[in-house]
Amino acid sequence: MLEEELKKKTTFFTAEDFYQDIQKKKGKIGIATIYRFLNEKVKNHTVHSYSCNRRTLFSREKKTHSHFICEICKEQKHVNIKNIDFLKNEISGEICHFQLDVSGICEKCLKNEKRF
Repeated sequence: MLEEELKKKTTFFTAEDFYQDIQKKKGKIGIATIYRFLNEKVKNHTVHSYSCNRRTLFSREKKTHSHFICEICKEQKHVNIKNIDFLKNEISGEICHFQLDVSGICEKCLKNEKRF
């Protein structure tokens, strides 16, 4: 049952999201079982994990997960980075997936800073 539900996932999801999906269908599985299942999948490289806003996200696919975080207003935006060729020469081995957080000052805060 867990395997079948996992195959339906096409986007990022949390363990809690997965748990809710399972509860709708069977209802007898606890959240700890869900975490054990997903952590085992991460360990076996069949599911990938990412960190977002102090929460763990999971994906069946080797997706990227990147953010731009404003140092002034702390707003965080997801950024779609498709190419990391600049890193390939720096890393010996094969890159599976990546997560990148970039800090700076957002456009809105830059405009506000210039008014003073």
